[in-house]
Amino acid sequence: MINITLAFLYNVRHFYPDPNNSQSMLEADFDDQETIDWMIKYLRKIVKNVVPIEADEKAYFKLFELKDEIDLCFNYAFGIRGRDKYAHLPAILEMLGIAYTGSEPLTQAMVLNKWKMKYFLKYNDVPTLPFNIYFQEKIRNHDVLKFPVIVKPMAQGSSAGITDESVVYDELSLKKQINNVYKIFKQPVLVEPFLEGKEYSIPIIGNPPKMLSVIEPDYSKLPKGYKHLDSLEVKWIFEEESENNHLVCPAEMPASLKKKLGEICLRTWNVLNIKDIARIDIRLDGEGNPFVLDVNTPPGLIPPEVSTTSYFPMAWRKTGGTYQGLLEKIIKLALERKKEEE
Repeated sequence: MINITLAFLYNVRHFYPDPNNSQSMLEADFDDQETIDWMIKYLRKIVKNVVPIEADEKAYFKLFELKDEIDLCFNYAFGIRGRDKYAHLPAILEMLGIAYTGSEPLTQAMVLNKWKMKYFLKYNDVPTLPFNIYFQEKIRNHDVLKFPVIVKPMAQGSSAGITDESVVYDELSLKKQINNVYKIFKQPVLVEPFLEGKEYSIPIIGNPPKMLSVIEPDYSKLPKGYKHLDSLEVKWIFEEESENNHLVCPAEMPASLKKKLGEICLRTWNVLNIKDIARIDIRLDGEGNPFVLDVNTPPGLIPPEVSTTSYFPMAWRKTGGTYQGLLEKIIKLALERKKEEE
């Protein structure tokens, strides 16, 4: 057992993600109380003292009161509102001088703001798709995009706002979907080409980072009518209710492709200055060229007692590791960084 006091920062959702409930999409990044309870149970097996703190508007005051007692914060929080919400808790922790797991405020802000992240990746020669940003129907930049395209909120995670309706094939449907997304999320709308090649989710851990088993969704196993993408319907309904698991881990691929994916992930990690842990989503175009779609940090870490389809724990289990061992590894990585910085 590690002899420290660990603050555990988290967000609790009040509505399970549902494509027919717009309010639920605003909390898609958050976790059910059952997940949080299980994570706390595991953390209490790893460290001497765990202080759970819900990352709501009162979190700052609790952290301020306990800042001299906390040795490390396990930051599993995503903030509660705003386009830069992922950065809020890391910034508070830095202001209070509390060491924490995961990436710094700027990194967290960048991975949430897909518009800015894509510019930054492109500038640093990381393959990312062309895109348009819409403020309702007004275009900020105008790349010539061919249909089909996919319509996404600019600053959301966990497939929020990405449903079967997100893939559109004509101007009328595009306009309708842009307005729908803007109405729900009140933020710019990202539109980019919809790729129909294989998709890979790549878990990475460590400083320097190490790639775990790659996960590939086998979209041929989806029910008839489902679009071939990691939509809200697939991620939060099909994956949890179906006995026909469509996730292949480890994914089968040529060694050359695996090497290329690893190189792209390492470059992405370094360019964005990611720390400790992340999951990077990449999809191939029709010619087999890979493009970074999204960066998830922290990635979902749902315990196996709640779900066996949470990507990162699934890949970790393929290494022979336990869920408790995964949380312990994350804590030790952050403690090592803290020691190096002292």
